[in-house]
Amino acid sequence: MTNAIIFDFNGTLSDDEPILCDIFIELFAEHGKPLSAQEYFDRLAGLSDPEIVRTWLGEDHPDVDEVIAERVNRYRAAVGDGSSIHEHVRDAVRFAAKRVPLAICSGAARAEIEPVVEAAGLAACFRTIVTSDDVVHGKPDPEGYLKTLRLLGDSDDALVFEDTEAGIESAKAAGLRVIAKLGTLDPQRLREADAVVDRIDVELMRRCLS
Repeated sequence: MTNAIIFDFNGTLSDDEPILCDIFIELFAEHGKPLSAQEYFDRLAGLSDPEIVRTWLGEDHPDVDEVIAERVNRYRAAVGDGSSIHEHVRDAVRFAAKRVPLAICSGAARAEIEPVVEAAGLAACFRTIVTSDDVVHGKPDPEGYLKTLRLLGDSDDALVFEDTEAGIESAKAAGLRVIAKLGTLDPQRLREADAVVDRIDVELMRRCLS
């Protein structure tokens, strides 16, 4: 029986992958290494923000920290009002929070996650939020999920919601069951998940927690 639920943020709770893609395209062009949307979804979607920047610009690129910080600023300007978290997702989170502990485990920065969750009226629903600021190794490494489990009290049957290969790999390496949400990647790329769904809503939460 599911006794905790852990949500990825970008593309899962927050319907924002096209927004992220556009921001990275703009930033990387400004820093001398253009990126296409195809390249973003093929190679970068699902990695932590620091890993995305280092993968594309290079580990030793002098602008890595600057790009990461500017990425956060542009994201907050775009969706800081909470609009990227749809009402049916908000309802699902509130439904689940009344029944089991919830957490977020994300490769995004805390400075971009918390304002969006707060604006959507969901901050009180989550027991903990683990971000790229809290780990050394981002997804697909399992460090983030292992830390989230510890903060939840080592829940022995937690369920994860993800939207990318890197996220699924990370959660699976931590020994967790994963439901993949469609929207970011082709369904074939989500085949390692335990199930694939079109959306996160109250009915799905009811089935997961029954």
